[in-house]
Amino acid sequence: QVQLVESGGGLVQAGGSLRLSCAASGRTSSLVAMGWFRQVPGKERRFVAAVNWSSGKIYYTDSLKGRFTFSRDRAQNMVFLQMNSLEPEDTAVYYCAADTGINWTRDYDAWGQGTQVTVSS
Repeated sequence: QVQLVESGGGLVQAGGSLRLSCAASGRTSSLVAMGWFRQVPGKERRFVAAVNWSSGKIYYTDSLKGRFTFSRDRAQNMVFLQMNSLEPEDTAVYYCAADTGINWTRDYDAWGQGTQVTVSS
């Protein structure tokens, strides 16, 4: 009912920057939250940042708060992740996620297919 499409990933050298985008479409009128996660092969998918759609309050993983900046365009149902000072350890597949508010789960129930971010040393 909600579709998420990520873009903006790619290959970048250490110290460089990337800006990820995620566009939500479909039944978006009841959005509760949108956020970003990342996953390295063989490891658990980890939370990066998210926004409460109603209040606009942004939440970050503490370790990334200084380098990554989350933002949103509420009118276009889009969120962004500006990633600066990238390090090889940031290499991962980055996923956009949404709590759609449709299933009353109060949890992320829509996911994008992911966009690869590779940071070379």
